[in-house]
Amino acid sequence: MNDPIFTYFLLCGSALLAGAVNAIAGGGTLLTFPALFSVLSGNGVLANGTSTVAIAPGSLASAWGYRKELADKRQVILRLLGPSLLGGGIGALLVTRFPQSVFNALVPWLILGAAVLFVIQQPVMRWLKSHPSSGPAKPRTVMLLLGFQLLVAIYGGYFGAGIGILMLSSLGFMVAGDIHELNGLKALLAAAINGVAVGVFIAEGQVVWKYALAMAVATIIGGYVGARVARKLKPVFVRWIVISIGFGLSGYYFWKQFA
Repeated sequence: MNDPIFTYFLLCGSALLAGAVNAIAGGGTLLTFPALFSVLSGNGVLANGTSTVAIAPGSLASAWGYRKELADKRQVILRLLGPSLLGGGIGALLVTRFPQSVFNALVPWLILGAAVLFVIQQPVMRWLKSHPSSGPAKPRTVMLLLGFQLLVAIYGGYFGAGIGILMLSSLGFMVAGDIHELNGLKALLAAAINGVAVGVFIAEGQVVWKYALAMAVATIIGGYVGARVARKLKPVFVRWIVISIGFGLSGYYFWKQFA
Protein backbone atom coordinates (compact mmCIF):
# COMPACT_ATOMS: atom_id res chain seq x y z
CA MET A 1 0.00 0.00 0.00
CA ASN A 2 1.56 3.25 -1.18
CA ASP A 3 -0.95 5.70 0.30
CA PRO A 4 0.23 6.48 3.86
CA ILE A 5 -3.06 8.13 4.82
CA PHE A 6 -5.06 5.05 3.85
CA THR A 7 -2.50 2.79 5.53
CA TYR A 8 -2.76 4.60 8.86
CA PHE A 9 -6.54 4.80 8.52
CA LEU A 10 -6.71 1.02 8.02
CA LEU A 11 -4.30 0.18 10.85
CA CYS A 12 -5.63 2.66 13.40
CA GLY A 13 -9.19 1.72 12.50
CA SER A 14 -8.45 -1.96 13.10
CA ALA A 15 -6.70 -1.09 16.38
CA LEU A 16 -9.61 1.09 17.50
CA LEU A 17 -12.04 -1.76 16.85
CA ALA A 18 -9.64 -4.25 18.47
CA GLY A 19 -9.51 -2.22 21.67
CA ALA A 20 -13.29 -2.00 21.71
CA VAL A 21 -13.98 -5.69 21.08
CA ASN A 22 -11.31 -6.70 23.61
CA ALA A 23 -13.17 -4.65 26.21
CA ILE A 24 -16.50 -6.23 25.24
CA ALA A 25 -15.83 -9.79 24.10
CA GLY A 26 -12.15 -10.36 23.25
CA GLY A 27 -10.54 -11.24 19.92
CA GLY A 28 -8.84 -7.98 18.97
CA THR A 29 -5.82 -9.77 17.47
CA LEU A 30 -8.10 -11.13 14.74
CA LEU A 31 -8.49 -7.52 13.58
CA THR A 32 -5.02 -6.02 14.02
CA PHE A 33 -2.94 -8.92 12.70
CA PRO A 34 -4.64 -9.29 9.27
CA ALA A 35 -4.49 -5.52 8.73
CA LEU A 36 -0.76 -5.47 9.45
CA PHE A 37 -0.22 -8.65 7.43
CA SER A 38 -1.70 -6.87 4.42
CA VAL A 39 0.18 -3.59 4.92
CA LEU A 40 3.52 -5.36 5.50
CA SER A 41 3.26 -7.36 2.27
CA GLY A 42 2.63 -10.70 3.93
CA ASN A 43 5.47 -10.56 6.46
CA GLY A 44 3.75 -12.54 9.19
CA VAL A 45 6.55 -12.28 11.74
CA LEU A 46 6.74 -8.49 11.51
CA ALA A 47 2.96 -8.21 11.53
CA ASN A 48 2.73 -10.42 14.63
CA GLY A 49 5.38 -8.48 16.54
CA THR A 50 3.87 -5.12 15.69
CA SER A 51 0.36 -6.31 16.55
CA THR A 52 1.51 -7.65 19.93
CA VAL A 53 3.15 -4.33 20.84
CA ALA A 54 0.08 -2.40 19.68
CA ILE A 55 -2.41 -4.30 21.87
CA ALA A 56 -0.16 -4.78 24.92
CA PRO A 57 -1.35 -1.57 26.68
CA GLY A 58 -4.88 -2.97 26.63
CA SER A 59 -3.72 -6.09 28.49
CA LEU A 60 -2.08 -4.00 31.18
CA ALA A 61 -5.15 -1.80 31.53
CA SER A 62 -7.38 -4.86 31.94
CA ALA A 63 -5.12 -6.32 34.62
CA TRP A 64 -5.15 -3.01 36.52
CA GLY A 65 -8.92 -2.88 36.30
CA TYR A 66 -9.15 -6.19 38.18
CA ARG A 67 -6.72 -5.24 40.97
CA LYS A 68 -9.40 -5.56 43.69
CA GLU A 69 -10.31 -9.09 42.61
CA LEU A 70 -6.62 -10.04 42.69
CA ALA A 71 -5.97 -8.75 46.20
CA ASP A 72 -6.07 -12.19 47.87
CA LYS A 73 -4.72 -14.25 44.94
CA ARG A 74 -1.02 -13.67 45.59
CA GLN A 75 -0.15 -17.36 45.98
CA VAL A 76 -1.88 -18.37 42.76
CA ILE A 77 -0.29 -15.48 40.87
CA LEU A 78 3.20 -16.43 42.02
CA ARG A 79 2.57 -20.07 41.12
CA LEU A 80 1.40 -19.30 37.57
CA LEU A 81 3.63 -16.34 36.77
CA GLY A 82 6.71 -18.50 36.14
CA PRO A 83 5.25 -20.72 33.40
CA SER A 84 3.47 -17.69 31.91
CA LEU A 85 6.68 -15.68 31.56
CA LEU A 86 8.71 -18.67 30.37
CA GLY A 87 6.11 -19.77 27.84
CA GLY A 88 5.58 -16.25 26.50
CA GLY A 89 9.31 -15.93 25.84
CA ILE A 90 9.55 -19.34 24.20
CA GLY A 91 6.57 -18.65 21.94
CA ALA A 92 7.91 -15.30 20.77
CA LEU A 93 11.35 -16.79 20.10
CA LEU A 94 9.75 -19.55 18.03
CA VAL A 95 8.27 -16.80 15.86
CA THR A 96 11.47 -14.81 15.42
CA ARG A 97 14.06 -17.60 15.18
CA PHE A 98 12.31 -19.80 12.62
CA PRO A 99 12.04 -18.75 8.96
CA GLN A 100 9.24 -16.34 8.10
CA SER A 101 7.78 -18.95 5.75
CA VAL A 102 7.04 -21.25 8.71
CA PHE A 103 4.89 -18.67 10.48
CA ASN A 104 3.21 -17.58 7.23
CA ALA A 105 2.25 -21.21 6.52
CA LEU A 106 0.61 -21.43 9.95
CA VAL A 107 -1.34 -18.15 9.67
CA PRO A 108 -4.61 -19.73 8.35
CA TRP A 109 -4.49 -22.42 11.04
CA LEU A 110 -3.77 -19.92 13.83
CA ILE A 111 -6.69 -17.69 12.82
CA LEU A 112 -8.99 -20.70 12.41
CA GLY A 113 -7.96 -22.04 15.84
CA ALA A 114 -8.61 -18.66 17.45
CA ALA A 115 -12.07 -18.46 15.86
CA VAL A 116 -12.92 -21.94 17.18
CA LEU A 117 -11.80 -20.90 20.67
CA PHE A 118 -14.21 -17.98 20.61
CA VAL A 119 -17.02 -20.30 19.49
CA ILE A 120 -16.61 -22.39 22.66
CA GLN A 121 -16.11 -19.35 24.90
CA GLN A 122 -19.72 -19.00 26.01
CA PRO A 123 -20.27 -22.68 26.91
CA VAL A 124 -17.08 -22.65 28.97
CA MET A 125 -18.09 -19.43 30.72
CA ARG A 126 -21.52 -20.86 31.54
CA TRP A 127 -19.92 -24.01 32.95
CA LEU A 128 -17.54 -21.99 35.12
CA LYS A 129 -20.37 -19.90 36.52
CA SER A 130 -22.38 -23.01 37.42
CA HIS A 131 -19.37 -24.93 38.83
CA PRO A 132 -17.31 -22.47 40.92
CA SER A 133 -14.20 -23.95 42.50
CA SER A 134 -14.62 -24.34 46.25
CA GLY A 135 -11.16 -25.38 47.33
CA PRO A 136 -7.53 -25.94 46.35
CA ALA A 137 -6.74 -28.55 43.72
CA LYS A 138 -4.76 -31.70 44.44
CA PRO A 139 -0.96 -31.49 43.94
CA ARG A 140 -1.08 -33.72 40.85
CA THR A 141 -3.80 -31.58 39.31
CA VAL A 142 -1.79 -28.44 40.07
CA MET A 143 1.26 -29.86 38.25
CA LEU A 144 -0.84 -30.75 35.22
CA LEU A 145 -2.36 -27.29 35.15
CA LEU A 146 1.02 -25.61 35.48
CA GLY A 147 2.16 -27.61 32.47
CA PHE A 148 -1.00 -26.59 30.61
CA GLN A 149 -0.37 -22.94 31.51
CA LEU A 150 3.12 -23.25 30.03
CA LEU A 151 1.65 -24.56 26.75
CA VAL A 152 -0.97 -21.79 26.71
CA ALA A 153 1.76 -19.21 27.29
CA ILE A 154 3.86 -20.63 24.45
CA TYR A 155 0.87 -20.28 22.14
CA GLY A 156 0.24 -16.81 23.58
CA GLY A 157 3.77 -15.69 22.81
CA TYR A 158 3.54 -17.22 19.35
CA PHE A 159 0.19 -15.75 18.30
CA GLY A 160 -2.06 -15.11 21.28
CA ALA A 161 -5.63 -14.84 20.01
CA GLY A 162 -7.88 -16.90 22.27
CA ILE A 163 -5.52 -17.49 25.20
CA GLY A 164 -8.09 -15.99 27.56
CA ILE A 165 -10.59 -18.81 27.11
CA LEU A 166 -7.84 -21.42 27.47
CA MET A 167 -6.70 -19.92 30.75
CA LEU A 168 -10.23 -19.54 32.10
CA SER A 169 -10.83 -23.23 31.40
CA SER A 170 -7.80 -24.33 33.42
CA LEU A 171 -8.14 -21.74 36.19
CA GLY A 172 -11.67 -22.96 36.85
CA PHE A 173 -10.23 -26.29 37.98
CA MET A 174 -7.45 -24.92 40.15
CA VAL A 175 -8.53 -21.65 41.73
CA ALA A 176 -11.22 -21.12 44.33
CA GLY A 177 -13.18 -18.03 43.37
CA ASP A 178 -15.93 -16.53 41.25
CA ILE A 179 -15.82 -15.67 37.56
CA HIS A 180 -14.66 -12.09 38.23
CA GLU A 181 -11.62 -13.29 40.15
CA LEU A 182 -10.83 -15.78 37.38
CA ASN A 183 -11.12 -12.99 34.82
CA GLY A 184 -8.70 -10.92 36.89
CA LEU A 185 -6.15 -13.73 36.97
CA LYS A 186 -6.60 -14.28 33.25
CA ALA A 187 -6.00 -10.58 32.53
CA LEU A 188 -2.86 -10.45 34.69
CA LEU A 189 -1.35 -13.62 33.22
CA ALA A 190 -2.17 -12.45 29.67
CA ALA A 191 -0.39 -9.17 30.43
CA ALA A 192 2.65 -11.14 31.63
CA ILE A 193 2.68 -13.33 28.51
CA ASN A 194 2.27 -10.35 26.19
CA GLY A 195 4.86 -8.34 28.11
CA VAL A 196 7.56 -10.97 27.64
CA ALA A 197 6.59 -11.43 23.99
CA VAL A 198 6.84 -7.67 23.44
CA GLY A 199 10.34 -7.68 24.93
CA VAL A 200 11.42 -10.47 22.59
CA PHE A 201 9.92 -8.86 19.50
CA ILE A 202 11.61 -5.56 20.33
CA ALA A 203 14.97 -7.22 20.97
CA GLU A 204 14.70 -9.17 17.72
CA GLY A 205 13.79 -6.05 15.73
CA GLN A 206 10.38 -7.36 14.67
CA VAL A 207 8.36 -4.22 15.36
CA VAL A 208 7.43 -1.43 12.94
CA TRP A 209 7.32 1.39 15.48
CA LYS A 210 5.60 4.00 13.32
CA TYR A 211 2.63 1.64 13.08
CA ALA A 212 2.82 0.11 16.56
CA LEU A 213 2.73 3.44 18.42
CA ALA A 214 -0.15 4.86 16.40
CA MET A 215 -2.10 1.63 16.82
CA ALA A 216 -1.39 1.50 20.56
CA VAL A 217 -3.02 4.92 21.01
CA ALA A 218 -6.00 3.79 18.93
CA THR A 219 -6.27 0.58 20.99
CA ILE A 220 -6.40 2.54 24.25
CA ILE A 221 -9.11 4.83 22.87
CA GLY A 222 -11.03 1.83 21.56
CA GLY A 223 -10.78 0.09 24.93
CA TYR A 224 -12.17 3.14 26.71
CA VAL A 225 -15.04 3.48 24.23
CA GLY A 226 -15.66 -0.26 24.30
CA ALA A 227 -15.94 -0.29 28.08
CA ARG A 228 -18.66 2.37 27.86
CA VAL A 229 -20.46 0.72 24.95
CA ALA A 230 -20.35 -2.64 26.74
CA ARG A 231 -23.00 -1.36 29.13
CA LYS A 232 -25.46 -0.92 26.24
CA LEU A 233 -24.42 -3.57 23.72
CA LYS A 234 -24.78 -7.31 24.21
CA PRO A 235 -21.28 -8.90 24.06
CA VAL A 236 -22.70 -11.90 22.18
CA PHE A 237 -23.28 -9.75 19.08
CA VAL A 238 -19.70 -8.46 19.06
CA ARG A 239 -18.34 -11.93 19.75
CA TRP A 240 -20.13 -13.45 16.78
CA ILE A 241 -18.96 -10.63 14.52
CA VAL A 242 -15.37 -11.40 15.57
CA ILE A 243 -15.96 -15.13 15.05
CA SER A 244 -17.36 -14.49 11.56
CA ILE A 245 -14.35 -12.33 10.71
CA GLY A 246 -12.04 -15.05 12.00
CA PHE A 247 -13.59 -17.83 9.92
CA GLY A 248 -13.76 -15.56 6.88
CA LEU A 249 -10.10 -14.57 7.16
CA SER A 250 -8.93 -18.14 7.75
CA GLY A 251 -10.83 -19.22 4.63
CA TYR A 252 -9.26 -16.39 2.64
CA TYR A 253 -5.73 -17.26 3.79
CA PHE A 254 -6.31 -20.97 3.11
CA TRP A 255 -7.44 -20.06 -0.39
CA LYS A 256 -4.36 -17.88 -0.97
CA GLN A 257 -2.06 -20.61 0.36
CA PHE A 258 -3.46 -23.54 -1.60
CA ALA A 259 -4.93 -21.90 -4.70
